[in-house]
Amino acid sequence: MAETEKDDAHWTAQMIAVGAARDRAAFEDLFRHYAPRIKAFLIRTGLAPPVAEDCMQDVMVTLWRKAHLYDPARASVATWVFTIARNRKIDMIRKTRRPEPEDLTWGPEAEPSQADVVAMRQESARLAQAVAELPERQRDLVQRAFFGEATHSEIAAATGLPMGTIKSRIRLAITRLREAMPEGTADRDRDGT
Repeated sequence: MAETEKDDAHWTAQMIAVGAARDRAAFEDLFRHYAPRIKAFLIRTGLAPPVAEDCMQDVMVTLWRKAHLYDPARASVATWVFTIARNRKIDMIRKTRRPEPEDLTWGPEAEPSQADVVAMRQESARLAQAVAELPERQRDLVQRAFFGEATHSEIAAATGLPMGTIKSRIRLAITRLREAMPEGTADRDRDGT
């Protein structure tokens, strides 16, 4: 049968033959027809030719392995094949965009210097004093949000206060805490160091 004369019924029969009997001739026919079309589709959608070739090979291997799962009542062979190709392409793109893990240092971390330890203790004491000096309404919300790790919604449910009031009080409290802390601390917080 000439390539142009083959229709959906032919490809469905070939796919069923591969799925039911591992028919190599049927798979070869499917491969000859779909492999170049899959590769062209992948290139048109943005993959480089060598990557498209690898992806196409993966799609054809999937067809061989999973042909028994093909259901002609749900989709044509072409739809099924190109859906697999699209999904493989997405998987390949995700893999290439996945960030590499940072190099981990092995062994114990270096101990902080005594000066850093003393500075941290002093900063912590100043922060605790600044929190203690907040008005009770603000202090309660700051303690629930930051030390109790409650969300604004959880605080609203526990206190019965409107969400806007909670946010305003916390914002005022944070402004007061920033003012109470030494200038160097605020600079470090903004720089992330």
